[in-house]
Amino acid sequence: MPQLNSGLERRKIPAVLEMTKPSILKFIFLALALGPILAGNSTASSQETQPKPKKLAVCSTTQIADFTRQIVQDDWEVHSVLGPGQDPHTYEVGNDDLLMVKRADLCLHNGWNLEGHDWMRVLTRSAGKPLVTCTDHVAPLLTEESDKGPVNDPHAWFDTHRAAIYVQNIADAIKVADPDRADRFQARTDEYKLRLRELDCWIREQVNAIPLKRRVLMTHHDAFGYFCLAYGFKSVNPVGWTTGELVDVTIEQRQSIIRQIRNLGIKSVFIESTINRDLVEGIATEAGIKIGGELYSDAMGGPGSSAETYLGMMRHNVETIVNHLK
Repeated sequence: MPQLNSGLERRKIPAVLEMTKPSILKFIFLALALGPILAGNSTASSQETQPKPKKLAVCSTTQIADFTRQIVQDDWEVHSVLGPGQDPHTYEVGNDDLLMVKRADLCLHNGWNLEGHDWMRVLTRSAGKPLVTCTDHVAPLLTEESDKGPVNDPHAWFDTHRAAIYVQNIADAIKVADPDRADRFQARTDEYKLRLRELDCWIREQVNAIPLKRRVLMTHHDAFGYFCLAYGFKSVNPVGWTTGELVDVTIEQRQSIIRQIRNLGIKSVFIESTINRDLVEGIATEAGIKIGGELYSDAMGGPGSSAETYLGMMRHNVETIVNHLK
């Protein structure tokens, strides 16, 4: 007969418990030694999979912000202090602007007092940030609007050749701030400058439809001096280059403008997107001429508009001018 066990059947002991005492101690020491290393490798791997935060460029105007986006594309974040329809000559900075500038890796402005009372320089000084001036190396047009004598007209981006200098200045600053991707940024810059040359050729073709005697561009303030010089227009405006210094005209100035309109045979006056319409509309009514349409001057259009980029803004302006003056 089979022999019966006198007690409970012996259960199988796990292998780790069958180790000798010295073996158990070696196992424990090994686990303690490798634990921090394995944990550290896991943390490092997790950090490597997380995307690095993008660098931030803060620009004073919509035009400069668009130039910057063409260069950095998705590699950087770009913020414009001014929004669509805002006037840089009269803009008043707020605490949100200062907080944004404090976060910036790069700050850029037009310069030449486009930013009235130099508000972008005030922001960057308060935040302890360096500032890039995009009009460096640009040949200026001089105005007579200052009591201290001629000053630089700041609206130089309306000449595509000068705009290309803005773009290169921006690219040079970005490459210093992000040298690992310098070749990529310069390649995009070269491509965009080619598009600016193509735009220049297109503008010249379009304005050829306007007889020379009709190439008189009347706007509220003198934002289009560079455009007029580049493409053969005469510029007429009720106020000077900055809307912050003169918001109305005297009776004598008004009558002088109306006489000039009639002497030059001006048929249309153009409204600027950042300017109050009342002054120009009043002069147009008194002179018996039409409102030719809205032009984008110191700020570009909003998202989804035909003027949300620099190239789109220039095309919109040229088409509006040609359609009303040809």
